[in-house]
Amino acid sequence: MPGNSRSTEAGRSPSSALRGHSPRERGEGEDIAIIGGGIIGICAAAYLAEAGRSVTVFDRTGICEETSSGNAAAFAFSDVLPLAQKGMIKNLPKWLADPLGPLSIPPAYLPKLLPWLIRFWRAGRADRYEASLAAQVAMMGLAESEWAGLMQRSGTRAMLREDGSLELYESEAEFRASLPGWAARQRFDIGFRHVEGSELAALQPGLSPRFVKGTFVPAWKTVADPKLLGKAIWAYAQQKGACFEKARIERVETGPAGTTLHLADGATRQARHLVIAAGAWSHLLAKDLGDRIPLETERGYNTTLPKAAFDVKRQLIFSGHGFVITPLETGLRVGGAVELGGIERPPNYARSKALLRKAQKFLPGLDPAGGREWMGFRPSLPDSLPVIGRARANPSVTYAFGHGHLGLTQSAATGRLIRDLVLEQAPPIDLMPFSPQRF
Repeated sequence: MPGNSRSTEAGRSPSSALRGHSPRERGEGEDIAIIGGGIIGICAAAYLAEAGRSVTVFDRTGICEETSSGNAAAFAFSDVLPLAQKGMIKNLPKWLADPLGPLSIPPAYLPKLLPWLIRFWRAGRADRYEASLAAQVAMMGLAESEWAGLMQRSGTRAMLREDGSLELYESEAEFRASLPGWAARQRFDIGFRHVEGSELAALQPGLSPRFVKGTFVPAWKTVADPKLLGKAIWAYAQQKGACFEKARIERVETGPAGTTLHLADGATRQARHLVIAAGAWSHLLAKDLGDRIPLETERGYNTTLPKAAFDVKRQLIFSGHGFVITPLETGLRVGGAVELGGIERPPNYARSKALLRKAQKFLPGLDPAGGREWMGFRPSLPDSLPVIGRARANPSVTYAFGHGHLGLTQSAATGRLIRDLVLEQAPPIDLMPFSPQRF
């Protein structure tokens, strides 16, 4: 379970009063335990609580306090291309030569990462690429419809922003290199249009003239603030009876009667059903259950500036540099890039500073003062698809992790799918591409 602190603070939230004594308080153990209070665990809790199930979420820090709190705030439903797309592996040497570039690997971590990189390279082969693309398209379609419904039911629709996105190119060569990806999206009826000149300037006034073209995606959405949205969805789950316990889970084990959760303070909890949604730490718990899942960690960095730093009209995507700028209700977020460095190394905030310097060049007049730096862990699998399915050891344990940089986008869809698995209902999409046993 994530965290540096080994201490455990266990305590029921006041929401337990909404449904009387919990099963554990009656000595029966939990009905459904969810490990992970990020957006995936929150949405799973909301869907299961809506179905009338007794749900307790366990997290070592709180609800939406870690990686889910600092992401780029996008509902990236059109971002269907797997990271291991054709030709991407060719960029690795160039990117790795720049320690502050779009992709960084600390040299000491490379030997440990090598097996994952080999899987990533294989995932870019034409046959696997097409299969991953089709699975991602199905997942994104479900994600868009499920988020629309969940926002309506939870009263969070006002947090949605439908301003589109603008991807920017510094040269004709960079623009032409993007065209195969747009052609792949076009096959699945994803709308976009390429822009330049006055239309580009109108979509984002104040851009540097270095950008010669852009691609506007009108259906791209963002949220007012990902942390505020996560907490609002949790408040809705609480209204439906979900509970929270602040605790670090050290390990899990299964038996005929269900699953035992071992807490860091030596206590245990029993659960008839367990959902593991612990982000970048999930594979460590899955290993206890006999599933060896090749999860790695994309360490993402950002700086959130005051809202007055620049008038950004919509999310700006600088794909050649691996970062975005997002206008939020709570500030202007400049962040992205990838550092494949695991979960133990300390943050390298030189990366967030490098992104901010680039943002100043791309948006002349951007005020860099008063920023708040942040680093989070994106759980990433080599084929860019999450793990959603039952554990090998026990079908009462379900996995929901590995969404990479698409956790917020796909969280409502994952919540729906976890509910269907727990209730043994037919899922709306084929889950084979997301199987924990596919590796």
